[in-house]
Amino acid sequence: MTKLRRLMKIASLMLLLGAVREEMNKPEEERSWNGMVGGIVPYDFRPPTFDRLKDALWSPDDERLITPHPWGVGWTINLGRLLRVVRGLSGA
Repeated sequence: MTKLRRLMKIASLMLLLGAVREEMNKPEEERSWNGMVGGIVPYDFRPPTFDRLKDALWSPDDERLITPHPWGVGWTINLGRLLRVVRGLSGA
């Protein structure tokens, strides 16, 4: 388990560095501090807002169960959508 944990930490660090590298390679006036690492993994280093937090973590009407993190690199679970799916499965 320790090797897997170490591998995950290294992968996370590489994604973080990749995101920063992508932004630093842009001219300063074009840096938005949000985008995709390698066109696959989302990142967002802008200060989080309540609306972005809510949209990522609690948006039951959004079809996506997995949404980009409102701050950082990677994805998070849309708990609002998850609850709606679970309720739908249980017939509630």
